[in-house]
Amino acid sequence: MGRALLVIDVQIDFCPGGSLAVAEGDRVVPVINRLASRFAKVVATQDWHPPGHVSFASSHTGGRAFQTVELPGGQRQMLWPEHCLAGSRGAELHPGLETWPISLIVRKGSRVELDSYSAFFENDRRTPTGLGACLRELGCDELYLCGLATDVCVYYSAQDALRLGFAVRLVQDACRGIDQPAGSLQERLQELARAGVRILDSSEV
Repeated sequence: MGRALLVIDVQIDFCPGGSLAVAEGDRVVPVINRLASRFAKVVATQDWHPPGHVSFASSHTGGRAFQTVELPGGQRQMLWPEHCLAGSRGAELHPGLETWPISLIVRKGSRVELDSYSAFFENDRRTPTGLGACLRELGCDELYLCGLATDVCVYYSAQDALRLGFAVRLVQDACRGIDQPAGSLQERLQELARAGVRILDSSEV
């Protein structure tokens, strides 16, 4: 099978000092750099939000970060601090991440009214980003996922990759999670494992 490494949202705003920092998020960078040298195909994703994006607490009257609201049409939306504004420094890939192995970057969440956790589908679960078709064109059947955050964008990307028929591996030491509430990170890893995702360490790749 053709392999690809999928590097999810290793952006400045998700690393320490960023507006939506994942604890120890920057520690995935050296692990991913080592991994990337083992793959002929490396793809990265970036959150790439316009001003006033639906996921921003500031876009909702009285909205608070980490509050869940119901949007028109019944979709539930977690509210976050403003992050990864398109073209901003916070939306850039972490400066320590080696970009020379990356052959494709997919930017997601660029529609003001629709969030996108997964690398494959926006949060309506129907609108594709185009990544699935692109990976098929590249001859990839086996995906190794890493990046930020394990229990949000990595989790949803792994789910959708399975749904699209890819063999999915999650490189645990090349990810960091939020784990809110405490214990939810382990629950999501167990859920992915039950669904068929192989959870492994970078030394096993």
